[in-house]
Amino acid sequence: MNTFISKSPEETINIAKEFASGFSGGEVIAFIGDLGAGKTHFTKGLALGLGYNGTVNSPTFALINEYLGGRFDIYHFDMYRISSWDELYSSGFFEYIEHGGVVVVEWSENIENALPDNTIYVEIQNTGETERKITIFKKEEQ
Repeated sequence: MNTFISKSPEETINIAKEFASGFSGGEVIAFIGDLGAGKTHFTKGLALGLGYNGTVNSPTFALINEYLGGRFDIYHFDMYRISSWDELYSSGFFEYIEHGGVVVVEWSENIENALPDNTIYVEIQNTGETERKITIFKKEEQ
């Protein structure tokens, strides 16, 4: 388990960028955090750390955004509106996991039982106006 304190969105991006430098492909990143916690900023950092320089946006309305062309492709899901196994299957979630890219999941608690055993969790907590506590862990480390 690793814990970081970020005092700005830029620091959050840099923490994620450094974290992504150790990726080997196939990672599933599950976010835990409230609306506005910094999940999309963290994803921007992951993308930069993997060599993707395009725009990174929250997939709230699209359900999934694909960021292609970095060291690994990134598949950024928003599971806020997913409420059944049928909806999860129709999203293509399981197929994306098999692609060997990096799968990033916002509102992961909605699909907790579908996440692979090796999922890496990133919990982002608001601790001030711009300050965030970021904890990165796997379930067995909790």
